[in-house]
Amino acid sequence: MSIHLVIIDAMNLIRRVHAAQPNPDDIPGTAQVCCRALNKIIKEADPSHMVAVFDHAEQDRGWRADLVPEYKQGRKPMPEALQQGLDKIQDAFWNMGIDSLLSSGDEADDMIATLAMKVASHNGQVTIISTDKGYCQLLHPTIRIRDYFQQRWLDTPFIEKEFSVLASQLTDYWGLVGISSSGVSGVPGIGPKTAATLLQRYGTLEQLFSAEDIEPKWMKKLDGNQELALKCKQVATLKTDITLGFNLQDIRFTPDV
Repeated sequence: MSIHLVIIDAMNLIRRVHAAQPNPDDIPGTAQVCCRALNKIIKEADPSHMVAVFDHAEQDRGWRADLVPEYKQGRKPMPEALQQGLDKIQDAFWNMGIDSLLSSGDEADDMIATLAMKVASHNGQVTIISTDKGYCQLLHPTIRIRDYFQQRWLDTPFIEKEFSVLASQLTDYWGLVGISSSGVSGVPGIGPKTAATLLQRYGTLEQLFSAEDIEPKWMKKLDGNQELALKCKQVATLKTDITLGFNLQDIRFTPDV
């Protein structure tokens, strides 16, 4: 049997659905809309395995904040009604045959990345459902990312058009320009166009900072910022070696359990 694992970035889906609801306290309504979305995803993807990965509600900002203290420091907290209603939403997913995986020390992004790479390494197909472009660093012949809300694939042509770099250079790119939504600064004065030009010329941050032919206008901005850039790159890089504690059989998709 060929494997097609669909991984739902659960809070990415749920928070967007919840924000669009006319009554933010109507958690059953949020769950209903989420389930309708999942039904559409199932029909389109026809998964053999499926899981919704959740961030742990109580976890801190993790190891990334140790590297970059501003990481997610100003992120808006989850609405209280939604936080209290997550169990009901997970139950609704379970009733559809979709198990939930709750992170307990690592970010959901890293758990999703680890699971995706593990399945892909055994020649399984993986579809990640998320609007988060951070997953694009995982792009691989058997790993793809689907933005359900925009109904588009975050694929190689999308990356080249959006960032003007290769998917394999995305973490270097974010090391230079930062990730504003997560409080990751990048190198002051380096914007998207400059970052893309530098990476097209030098390939990686490491090669960039070891180069001896950098133009003065760029060197002025880069000088003294190598450590910062490499820290921002590390923060942007998804971990793919998390201990998951379950096997693929545990998340086989069986509709209408």
